[in-house]
Amino acid sequence: MTDRLEIKAQLAASEAGEITGLAWPFGSADRVGDVIVKGAFSAPSALPMLFAHDQAQVIGVWDEIAETEAGLTVKGRLLIEDVERAREVRAMVKAGAVSGLSIGFVTKDARRAGRGRRITALELHEISIVAVPAHPGAQITSLKSTHLQKEHSAMEQEDTAVPAPQIDTKAFDEIKSRLDKLEAKSNRPSLAVTGVQSPVMAADEVKGFVHYLRTGDKSETKSLAYGAPSTGGILAPETVSTSIISKIAEQSPVRGLASVIAMSGPLLQLPRLVTEVAPQHVTETETRPESEPTFEQIDLKPHEMAVIVPVTRVLLEDAQVDLNSYLSAHIARSFGQLEARWFVTGNGTTAAEGVMTSAEVQECEVTGLTADELIDLYYALKTPYAQNGAWLMNRKTMAAVRKLKDGNGDFLWQPALAGGQPGTLLGRPVYEAPDMEDAAAGKTPIVFGDFASGYTIADHTGFSIMRDDYTGAANGIIKLHARRRVGGRVTLGEALAKLKLAA
Repeated sequence: MTDRLEIKAQLAASEAGEITGLAWPFGSADRVGDVIVKGAFSAPSALPMLFAHDQAQVIGVWDEIAETEAGLTVKGRLLIEDVERAREVRAMVKAGAVSGLSIGFVTKDARRAGRGRRITALELHEISIVAVPAHPGAQITSLKSTHLQKEHSAMEQEDTAVPAPQIDTKAFDEIKSRLDKLEAKSNRPSLAVTGVQSPVMAADEVKGFVHYLRTGDKSETKSLAYGAPSTGGILAPETVSTSIISKIAEQSPVRGLASVIAMSGPLLQLPRLVTEVAPQHVTETETRPESEPTFEQIDLKPHEMAVIVPVTRVLLEDAQVDLNSYLSAHIARSFGQLEARWFVTGNGTTAAEGVMTSAEVQECEVTGLTADELIDLYYALKTPYAQNGAWLMNRKTMAAVRKLKDGNGDFLWQPALAGGQPGTLLGRPVYEAPDMEDAAAGKTPIVFGDFASGYTIADHTGFSIMRDDYTGAANGIIKLHARRRVGGRVTLGEALAKLKLAA
């Protein structure tokens, strides 16, 4: 469950005025693997129609929302007579530049399924018209043109003397009131890194953050959460944190494979199954044996990482500089490199526990790096783990593995079928981790397994920034101190296996 808004969907297009569409199709997953089942939606009879999940851009009203066999169908109208932005969106839809629908909701009940989640209960907050939705099947199916509506209205007036329809301002005021409440909720301080940008994120938040970076003045940071008084720092807005997390994932392959959760306390305790239920054979009248599973608690602690980013005062004062992009690129590179190293070789005390340093991960010692040894490593894991497994090795090891052939002379390594996808080894993807050891005697160059089941990452504190105007003032340098807290550890050792070369 979560207390944040999530954004889902995608669409096609048609025209404008009155819009009907499929906001979420049942029976298929979105781009991140999430599936919403029929019966999960809990929505009011009417919802605001936003553009790109921006609460400042209310462009219409969804009057009819219903679950059908196909999915969540919606019908609404653009407020083109009263809202300039609604007329602009109508033009974009008619031109085909915008053709998708996307939903903003709060998850109430869900469980992991494959690479995503199976969501069985949610609270729907808004539906937006977007350019690129999260679900390819979310589409605008009908869009009636305004000029046709006007002609039809004129005919009605001539024949029946019925007055022209008026905009329902009462309904619009109710929607505006609901959006104000959502905005107030979104501006409450939050330390947890959610990994998903809120669809009701206020523009004032980013504006205040950039103002603080440029000037050091906190008067415009009313909507930001402050860090500890001793540091004087402020938390970066969720839009910036999400951007940096995305860039870190590009350098930290384990983050893209493992389970990622949010935590807020100093310690997260996770239950782990120790003894499974053991059923036994019994006769028709024999007393049934009792068997109770046992569990243990394992601890997951967050660890702090930090970096100082020196920036010239002139650069900060230059209004043309995109500070969000600048910080994202510089901080993400340093944090991403450190995080990747932690999750592979971290000691578990001053840093996150690494996959290769954990004693819980089984180790298979072999005499050499051969095709047979890799096949043995694959089958050393239970079938469910192997079927969801991924290979992790550095670039030098990848080069050696790509040359291996099976008994028929075929290469074990198969190139990617599509651009941007990893190659496969024995049918499972291979990812590059620079911090893995080389394939040499006495080294452990490869790890294989189901990282989503075996390794857990806990994001604790978002990105906190403190501006230092003094220590570099003589050289015109302002130092931005960035920090965050993240933890990680092996939570199910049997899901992973390491290959070690004998000395």
